[in-house]
Amino acid sequence: MPELRMNADHLRSTSSKPGLGDEEAPAGGPTRRTRVGAIERAVQVLDHLQHSGAPAGAYAIARAISVPLSTAYAIVDELVDKQLLTRHADGTVWLGSRLYFYGLAYTHTLDFLDVAMREVHILCRETGETVQLCGRDGDDMVVLANADGPGHFRVTSSAGTRMPLNWTASGRLLIGHLPVDERVKLFQRCAKPSPTGRAPIDAAALAHAAGEAYRQRLSIQVGESDFSVACIASPIRDREGVCVATISIVLPEHKATSDGARYGAAVRAAAQRIEENTIGAQGSTATMASTSTVMFPGKELKPTADRA
Repeated sequence: MPELRMNADHLRSTSSKPGLGDEEAPAGGPTRRTRVGAIERAVQVLDHLQHSGAPAGAYAIARAISVPLSTAYAIVDELVDKQLLTRHADGTVWLGSRLYFYGLAYTHTLDFLDVAMREVHILCRETGETVQLCGRDGDDMVVLANADGPGHFRVTSSAGTRMPLNWTASGRLLIGHLPVDERVKLFQRCAKPSPTGRAPIDAAALAHAAGEAYRQRLSIQVGESDFSVACIASPIRDREGVCVATISIVLPEHKATSDGARYGAAVRAAAQRIEENTIGAQGSTATMASTSTVMFPGKELKPTADRA
């Protein structure tokens, strides 16, 4: 029965065509349907919005993640339906309320965050200066949390603020544990001139400085991303010696140059206490480090001060 055979063949061919979220099997194998592709695209949309720091329309999203406009519309509509995105009156979308509740649920499992934040506030009271907890997301240093000092000196860097690794004391520490060739390659890729022009961009010099700062457990930068502002940071390491986060003091330049030893000792002691109270515990520093920007999603802000 030729007609029935043709219809059956047609049904098989059309049902096997990949749609949104489907993946083609390797050449010579059967086509398989999977949701892995759709999940990956959804994450790309969320990542784009996080890194851009502003709402976007489907057209801009499609260009940013290199998908057809129809695919972008389909992904966005589904994410809006699930409250992972929220749609504004002008048609643009932004991160949705459901992400906030996921973040809250996740942070409740992290012993590290509780311990680290306690030390952040203790150090802030001891020194009277702004204290920050920072982590790494790819080529950027990200502020995970901060406590403002009681004085008039203020640094605008809320949780989620990100900066190039070569601009900050913490940025160098966060890769200081890596082999030197990896540090060089990373800085070759991501080092950028800072607003003050004082942040070094030579990859070899940066790689050496990062290794030395990590070994000394102390990194100091003065005026590299903003004039008259300094940062003194210490690494927080996991059991394998990986720098998973930093704690740092952000203060006026004259204080760092006149009393740097006191601030350095204080920040190193705080980092040591965090390590002692978290390494080996459930919700370890290694767990925190891999998800720092999930816990604290935030906008990519224009740098206004030399942050840790």
